[in-house]
Parts: sequence; structure tokens; C-alpha cells
Amino acid sequence: MIEIPPNKLPDRVLVALIEEFINREGTDYGEKEINLDSKIKDARSSILKGNIVITFDPKTESCNLITKEAISRLKKN
Repeated sequence: MIEIPPNKLPDRVLVALIEEFINREGTDYGEKEINLDSKIKDARSSILKGNIVITFDPKTESCNLITKEAISRLKKN
């Protein structure tokens, strides 16, 4: 797994990765539905703060967004 710094991606690519992840995960926010733009903005903020890491898996040739804590656990194993 390769970590990708968000500043190495063009803005449109970063937004596309975030949008694809949100749509793939189908996150449920409870009773109040949150629109896609707000979800993208929140995810982008977490990525830029370092709370979420962009990863690339050469085996599957796919990108994923993983929390910093989950990355730490994966590195320990």
C-alpha cells in the first residue's frame, strides 16, 4: 500500500476520489441526510488535516481513503 500526499493530486482528481469513496461506501448519516457537496467538503478537510490518508494498492490498482488510526494499525501488522 502506497500513501499518496493530497497535495500531489490535481484538485479535480482529489474531489473525484472523495466522491467515488462516498458513493461506494454509501455512508448513512442517520435521520438527517447530508448532501454530497457537504460530505466532500468534510472529507477533504479531514484529508488535508491528515486525519484521513489516501492510499493506492498496486495489487488491485485502486485508491482508498483510510483513517490515520487504521493506517497505524495496518503498519503494525
